Amino acid sequence: MRMRMRMRMRMRMRLAYLKTVEAAKVMRVKKQQMSGWLALIGMPIVLATAVVSAQNQEPFRATTDFVSTDVIVRQDGKFVPGLNESEFRVYEDDVRQTILLFEPRVGGRSLGNLAEASPSRPAAAREGLILPSARPAADASGRLFVIFIDDLHFPAAATPQVKDLLMRIRDTLIHDNDLVGFVSSGHSSIAIDPAYDFEHRRFNEAIEKTMGGAMSANEIIEGATMETSQGPTGIRYNAHVAFKTAHDLIDQMSAISDRRKVFIYVSNGYNFNPLSDARYQRIQEDYATQDSVSGVDPEDDSEEARDAAQERDTLRQEAYNKRTQFSFSDLTNELAQLGRAAQRANVTFYPIDPRGLIAGGDLDTRAQVGYADWRDYFQTQISSLKLLADETGGFCLCETNDLEGGLRRIDAETSDFYRIGYTSNNPDPLKIRRTIRIEVTRPGVGELIYRREYTLPRGRD
Repeated sequence: MRMRMRMRMRMRMRLAYLKTVEAAKVMRVKKQQMSGWLALIGMPIVLATAVVSAQNQEPFRATTDFVSTDVIVRQDGKFVPGLNESEFRVYEDDVRQTILLFEPRVGGRSLGNLAEASPSRPAAAREGLILPSARPAADASGRLFVIFIDDLHFPAAATPQVKDLLMRIRDTLIHDNDLVGFVSSGHSSIAIDPAYDFEHRRFNEAIEKTMGGAMSANEIIEGATMETSQGPTGIRYNAHVAFKTAHDLIDQMSAISDRRKVFIYVSNGYNFNPLSDARYQRIQEDYATQDSVSGVDPEDDSEEARDAAQERDTLRQEAYNKRTQFSFSDLTNELAQLGRAAQRANVTFYPIDPRGLIAGGDLDTRAQVGYADWRDYFQTQISSLKLLADETGGFCLCETNDLEGGLRRIDAETSDFYRIGYTSNNPDPLKIRRTIRIEVTRPGVGELIYRREYTLPRGRD
């Protein structure tokens, strides 16, 4: 009997021990899951919501909208150092905000949050989850570069030129403490996640894979007889693939807040109505062939024949113009949408045209394409790249052979800036899109570059 009681006692103790071990495992898993979610608190717009419930108590909810943006201050084209917090004024929807984060960065290295360090004001307390003291932040002094190789918009013949440009970017712009990632829009099939690139192994891998795949001028002209209702076959499709890829990259970059985010956009640019005169001439040649097959005598010089020919040309010209009349506005609208997405994510575009100064068209097509046609073709492409830069506070490295100088300027602009943050005092959750305006009170300071709006995430309730 005593032996049985001892065995039962031991079994109960064993079961109690196993339950304790299992409970400890569950707690560890929950703790790890919680720590993973808390790592997201560093986003540019932080939405922290705490819900505390207990018996006979109402749930408690608190939210915080923390907004940060990088500000480049220029005077006579040069960065203005030494500004302090009191010289900045920040407004959201024309309402003055209190600066809670003021972090000058010089040479890409942070000088610390001088706003919270000010003895006249205690560190800002943010509502929401009550967290223990954070660990010291890792060194995030570098920048985040995404090198977008738009191989759908430079031809295969330009591949050596593009590779040379990428080598210059590698040697001039990227430093050891920078994160760098690579993505292509076409068949180069480049997709390398951002990481440190010591000894440039990843960069060299991307350069090796690069291969242009844009339509040549001859292909554009010869394809004129098979155009769709929106112009040349394949032109808009390729552009939409590039824009979709860029949008996806911006969405991923929006979750990063502790680095300067730079989008290097290597492309020849966009034109939804390229070489329009040459294309129409090619279409007319096809129409002449159709007329001869249908029995129209090209030698008939009678008044009736001339009137019929003029009427046919007018109808054909009107049909051609109808296909292309909105091409420029459509292109501008899509580029503006991409620029606004980059603004909201605090991403700066620096488009680079690898062609440099453009002297003229391709040798194999110059005879059938007029100078005005080439000029309009190139100017629209370059204007599309400049629009992307203007929308996001960058500049276009276009129409210049001084690529080294332009890359050094990008390096300087992305290394020296002020990071400013505040907690929005707008309590209206229905105000999804909000504008930002920043002023500097120091006399003589001219140009300020920063993101001018942001959008609250949907479903924040």
